[in-house]
Amino acid sequence: MASFTGENLSCIRGERLVLEGINFALEGRGAMILTGPNGAGKSTLLRLMAGLMRPSQGRLLWNDTNVSDDAAEHNCRISYIGHADAVKPAFSVSENVGFWAEMNGSKGHTPEQAMTSLGIAHLADLSARYLSAGQRRRVNLCRMLTSGADLWLLDEPTTALDSETSASLGELIAAHRHKGGMVVISTHTDLGISDAVSLPLEVTR
Repeated sequence: MASFTGENLSCIRGERLVLEGINFALEGRGAMILTGPNGAGKSTLLRLMAGLMRPSQGRLLWNDTNVSDDAAEHNCRISYIGHADAVKPAFSVSENVGFWAEMNGSKGHTPEQAMTSLGIAHLADLSARYLSAGQRRRVNLCRMLTSGADLWLLDEPTTALDSETSASLGELIAAHRHKGGMVVISTHTDLGISDAVSLPLEVTR
């Protein structure tokens, strides 16, 4: 079963030290919740994990191999959902989700399964420009489901979601973990992940 490890991670953005000396270890079926105040580096750490940034110090390891050795391979392992919704307004809901599924090589849910799981199948033919913030968020989360990725990296994934959809997301995370997947989440919402490891972050000075 896969393992994902961070060793002595630090990150400088601009001239500010955002993260310093961060260590973690996550095994298959594991979950980790990032906690801490605004400015503590939760989003930065998720971006490091996703390979969108490189640490100024330390290493990220997948099964004891540095992820920077093959960035393309690491990209295939992860699904990163950040603050911005990567939804093309000129496409319909199904076209957006279908595009991601094709890009991912149809390794995860089918577009229909993903839309049904997130309660937006009835919006399949609607242009994305007409979606509410919560609906756009659900479309974006479909990208995660179609990815077939081992590791889900979720930055405030419940933003604009109602309580019912947030509960559904918790169930989808549980199903992903049951199949051996891992998840790292920055969230203030209780997603029912009682066995998650907490990684507290602090604002650096």
